[in-house]
Amino acid sequence: MSRQLTIRGVPDEVGRRLEGLSRSRGQSLNATVLAILEASVGVAERRQRLARYATWTPEDLEEFTESLAAQRTTDDPLWR
Repeated sequence: MSRQLTIRGVPDEVGRRLEGLSRSRGQSLNATVLAILEASVGVAERRQRLARYATWTPEDLEEFTESLAAQRTTDDPLWR
């Protein structure tokens, strides 16, 4: 669930800089502020670390498949 926050007392210079940054990024002011907040509390780094475990390259898949190959054989004498 997302939260609604109200930030009071934002200095004019900070507001202008945020607006300029959002224009240069082609984002809304809200999206820019959210990105800054996420980066400052470490959410972006956590997502990057988790993505490493959720995203496999073709090489990762090949290595994994090769590692399991020995476990995918059956001992025929045991199944007769």
